[in-house]
Amino acid sequence: MAVKKYKPTTPGQRNKTGYTFEEITKKTPERSLIIPLRKSGGRNAHGRVTVRHRGGGHRRFIRIVDFKRDKLGVPARVAAIEYDPNRTARLALLFYADGAKRYIVAPLGVKVGDMLMSGPGAEIRDGNSLPIANIPVGTMIHNIEMKEGKGAQMVRSAGASAQLLAKEGDYAQIRLPSGEVRLIRQVCYATIGQVGNVERSNIKLGKAGRKRHLGIRPTVRGSAMNPNDHPHGGGEGRQPIGMPGPKSPWGKPTLGFKTRRNKDTDKYIVRRRNKGKR
Repeated sequence: MAVKKYKPTTPGQRNKTGYTFEEITKKTPERSLIIPLRKSGGRNAHGRVTVRHRGGGHRRFIRIVDFKRDKLGVPARVAAIEYDPNRTARLALLFYADGAKRYIVAPLGVKVGDMLMSGPGAEIRDGNSLPIANIPVGTMIHNIEMKEGKGAQMVRSAGASAQLLAKEGDYAQIRLPSGEVRLIRQVCYATIGQVGNVERSNIKLGKAGRKRHLGIRPTVRGSAMNPNDHPHGGGEGRQPIGMPGPKSPWGKPTLGFKTRRNKDTDKYIVRRRNKGKR
């Protein structure tokens, strides 16, 4: 996939880049695998805004993606590579030998007509899903389960991949894209290869309107607000925030403040993620 540059006929197109979509082979989604997306505008069940800067955006349909890959031993043919507005990765439409149709996250290098399979006896090739116990050490993987049978929860975004470092007992050591080394049970499934659409990080939106198309509303700096709206607000002209560290509008520390509270899974982390990555 290549990145497309626009002729700067307007100010918004001066730094704008986009996708060529040359890998997309089917424009309309599979009707049996989509459901409407009901937007919340960042509001919870009580109607209160719990996530700011959400609203608007283009109308979307949710593609039902198979993260479990539980059709074991049934070969599937890649029928199409499709665009998904709800994620950065592309989707591959699989037609199984028994007549079933399912979407999976499209791995890098998988093309229309390729045959894929999941299960302990599957071949070690891009797009096949196997238990970690059956994957050779050093292999690049994605779509990794954290709990057996729950479906893939890690390494699912465009261009992402993890590496299987070692196996010992019931657990395997996996280096995640953040640099964190984590223990995962060997009975959990993972998919061979790297997630496709690796050029996604080179896309520049170029104008505020494209951000609105994604359903993201404007973000205002706290230092531009009044003191009653934000702890950083107030002052004549530009001022430092006047406190040791930045805060959220509700006074909670931010930018580097550790929010991880799940101490039950600390024992599965062999090495913390690289410094400088959040």
